[in-house]
Amino acid sequence: MHKPLLHVLTGHREKVPPIWLMRQAGRYLPEYRELRRRAGNFLELCFNPELAAEVTLQPIRRFGFDAAILFSDILVIPHALGQRVSFEEGEGPRLDAINDPAALARLRHEIDQQSLAAIYDTIERARSKLPAEVALIGFCGAPWTVATYMIAGAGTTDQAPARLFAYRFPEAFTALIDVLVEASASYLIRQFAAGVEVVQIFDTWAGILPAGEFERWCIKPCARIVERVRKEIPDAKIIGFPRGAASGLRHFLDEVAVDAVGIDWTAELGFVRDQIQPVRPIQGNLDPLVLMAGGSALDRSIDAILAAFSSRPFIFNLGHGVLPDTPIAHVEQLLARVRGAASG
Repeated sequence: MHKPLLHVLTGHREKVPPIWLMRQAGRYLPEYRELRRRAGNFLELCFNPELAAEVTLQPIRRFGFDAAILFSDILVIPHALGQRVSFEEGEGPRLDAINDPAALARLRHEIDQQSLAAIYDTIERARSKLPAEVALIGFCGAPWTVATYMIAGAGTTDQAPARLFAYRFPEAFTALIDVLVEASASYLIRQFAAGVEVVQIFDTWAGILPAGEFERWCIKPCARIVERVRKEIPDAKIIGFPRGAASGLRHFLDEVAVDAVGIDWTAELGFVRDQIQPVRPIQGNLDPLVLMAGGSALDRSIDAILAAFSSRPFIFNLGHGVLPDTPIAHVEQLLARVRGAASG
């Protein structure tokens, strides 16, 4: 069965670019909100295979995207390493902060795979119910991004706690990154074994790092994860997403052997078209806010992206996730515009 997303990841152009959206299963969908209510809280939903598989499938049924992405969260890795993780309604994740090197002793050196068994069950359930032409994507957070939450104990705007920790305690921070590299690689390998066909490594906070730290804490750890996964699964398809790192994208691709790279909405289209897309297939890069806005602004943005990228291998996506207040009609407008313009 021909799967457009997988075809692009092997370096081939599709006349109509495959499309999926980060956070395509989420709070903007009423069917998701109902399941979230039934589950009790976000983490319980992630670890309920029946409900998590249903959430994974919801946007495929409603919109017919070319890929489904596993419904889970990047912070299941700290959970599996023994760090307390919870999600407070309206406030986001809360973790037991790692305030100093001594606190690292509370963590396991390897993930508890049994604690993640429900996620692998979710993958098997979702894969068995997907249309044959739809690919299933798994994911993990990149070590740097996951570490920012582990150290701060919550999301922050500038990631100062993790950046300060790395400057003050470089050996301890290196040890944490090493644990996360191995944990992430093991997690992705098990996702492939359960049935995902592609994985994405989300480095949401890569762009906040200075050049030297970007090399040390983003590029090198991601390269090690890819190498470790490919050692077990030589043909594994992997997308990298170093958000906000436009000036470092070429360096990232020189060092990290991903099959495609995600581009956020701040990247200049001509630069990406001329300097990045000839090197590797790209994915992106619609501004989530223009999807929320809809109307002619959305049409113009879609058309500009298609004009820039459609002549080479390309996956249409957002530059980050769907925002909770996004109207469903705007997602329908997006799909109709991409598929109509590209096929016309």
